[in-house]
Amino acid sequence: MKKTVFIKNALVLTASSLILRFAGIIFKVWLAQKIGSEGIGLYQIVFSVYVLASTFAISGTSTAVTRLVTEELALGNKKGTLKILRRAIEVSLIIAFFSVAVLFFGAKFIGTTILGDIRTIPSLKILPLSLPFIGVTSCLRGYFIARRKATPNALSQIFEQAVRIILIFVLVGKFQTKGLSASCFAVILGDAIAEILACLLLYLQFLGDKKQLNNLSGRNRPPFPIIKQLLHISVPITSGRYLNSLLRTAENILVPKNLAKYPANTQNALSQFGMIKGMALPLLFFPSAILNAISTLLIPEISEAVALKKSWIVKSACERIFKITALVGLLFGAVFFVAGGEIGLLIYKDADVGFLLKALSPIVPLMYLDSICDGILKGLDQQRFTFCTAISDSAIRIVLILFMLQRMGLTGFIVIMYFSNFLTCFLNVGRLIKISNAQINYFKTVFMPFASALISVLSCRFLLLQISALNIFWYTLLICVLSCVFYLLILFSLNILKKDDFLR
Repeated sequence: MKKTVFIKNALVLTASSLILRFAGIIFKVWLAQKIGSEGIGLYQIVFSVYVLASTFAISGTSTAVTRLVTEELALGNKKGTLKILRRAIEVSLIIAFFSVAVLFFGAKFIGTTILGDIRTIPSLKILPLSLPFIGVTSCLRGYFIARRKATPNALSQIFEQAVRIILIFVLVGKFQTKGLSASCFAVILGDAIAEILACLLLYLQFLGDKKQLNNLSGRNRPPFPIIKQLLHISVPITSGRYLNSLLRTAENILVPKNLAKYPANTQNALSQFGMIKGMALPLLFFPSAILNAISTLLIPEISEAVALKKSWIVKSACERIFKITALVGLLFGAVFFVAGGEIGLLIYKDADVGFLLKALSPIVPLMYLDSICDGILKGLDQQRFTFCTAISDSAIRIVLILFMLQRMGLTGFIVIMYFSNFLTCFLNVGRLIKISNAQINYFKTVFMPFASALISVLSCRFLLLQISALNIFWYTLLICVLSCVFYLLILFSLNILKKDDFLR
């Protein structure tokens, strides 16, 4: 029964994630056509402040709620479950309202002095509107993950994305003629309203689910210091995310400024920044939807296994997630390397985006592994380690940005991304293997799949190039589909993948 629920939830989260990412890419294509790559760059700068503020508002409570509620549910304790959620929401709201005050009253200073662009001020003033709702949403999502119910989270996220797209479509149409500042304001306003409505929908679903807690049958344990436990989990996560977001915000401010100092980039630095952060990276992360779904669902499972001292479950789960992440990452890294130019032209009609996809494709497996390992480590109470890793990485990136971009331009930023992803992936994967005692066969899990992926994609490219009448859409679609088929055939023939892997 438990495996069936896990698979069902994984399918729900994967499907919703794919829908959200696909809709997000289509939306970004439309938005880029409306406001241009410079407008995307301006939005990304404001959005980095939005991420920073929302990180502080969320305060790491989602993971904390998931872990603590999982323990209470295992004991059948309704009172403890609701008390944890209530305290988490209270903490999130206190922090969120503080963030609202700082952002609203400091918008002019932040936009003028820190961001160095007065066009961001209107957006910064409207940005804090949704922060309290983001905090509540985070707590409720953590609760539903602990309840092993993926549907409420999926529905609220799809609803949020749909509302966001509709609102921004209408608002940008009305504000576009007033310049980039007004267009950016319209996008941020759409984001804020969508977050608020999604929170209300999720809360309504919680009220319905709350009634089912009456079926819990278990003895209440003595009162425990909820706030202390919440802070033990959430403070390192929040500190890491907040400082990392702060440093990434600083990075997002420094990148276009330093790119502009490179002799060949004085006019298009903001456009290059928009292409990297707003166009190329969302495409590179698109195939990782299933991995993120599994990572999210594994947190309560791993937390429960640790609490029950079932170390073999943790070891097995880590070995399997490492294997599937490596296999998926290597395949799509090869696809972007071989067909990145065509994908960039098809999606954004921009050869520069295609160049970035090809240039960044070798680090796709590293980005996927790093993201998955980071999530699992937090489920293993290793949030302090991930905190130190994230902060060290961001600090090093900023130093490299200051020294390299003025001398190397866009090439320097690509080099920095290579170094950063190698560093964080090496540290997080190494830590996870050490903590879980996982045993990884690197030859069968990394080197053979790497060769198989490259052979599959190159073979498909060679075959498709023989068809002269094939347009770019069919070429891109077929190379993705056929590469996956060839890749799986090779993996099965080499005994890297087995039928048992799918059953597991």
